[in-house]
Amino acid sequence: MSISIFDLWLAIILSGLFAWIASAIIHMVIKYHNSDYKRLSDENAVSDSLSKSADKAGLYTLPHCADFNEMNDPAVQARFKKGPVAIVTIFEKGLPPMGKLLSLQFLYFVIGSFLIGYIGTIGLAPGATTLEIFKLLFVTGFICYGWASIPYSIWFGHPWLVTIKYLIDSVIYSVVTAATFCWFWP
Repeated sequence: MSISIFDLWLAIILSGLFAWIASAIIHMVIKYHNSDYKRLSDENAVSDSLSKSADKAGLYTLPHCADFNEMNDPAVQARFKKGPVAIVTIFEKGLPPMGKLLSLQFLYFVIGSFLIGYIGTIGLAPGATTLEIFKLLFVTGFICYGWASIPYSIWFGHPWLVTIKYLIDSVIYSVVTAATFCWFWP
């Protein structure tokens, strides 16, 4: 006999909700991510310059190379040496749409819990021990929620301390998720 993903629907919804609540506590109460972003020394001038460029919301690089081969060009190399070298995200004007963003974050956790639960249905049997359930779903949760953040430090210049904080978040979400599945495992 095997477990259907439908047998885990309550664990999926609740673990998504509990991870979402943990995220809210991390970002709104504990606030250790507040130091992740720094203020530019001349924020107003940079903001004015970006406003004048009228670029649409999106992800930009500075200097920009459409193809990696362009880096062989001495002029491009000089621009990199002169600096600044940056990746810039431009958002739509206005305050962040918090309702939409919080809803999407909840959906992220529910879909993550669905995927974690699905791995559980493949790797575990009904009546599996709590330790078996926790170990498999904790590791799966960590991979789901955290491992992919590492390339942001490798390739995109995110400080390693920021990535470590996201990995700590991932451990918290994984504990919450695995514990919830243990609670509701058939």
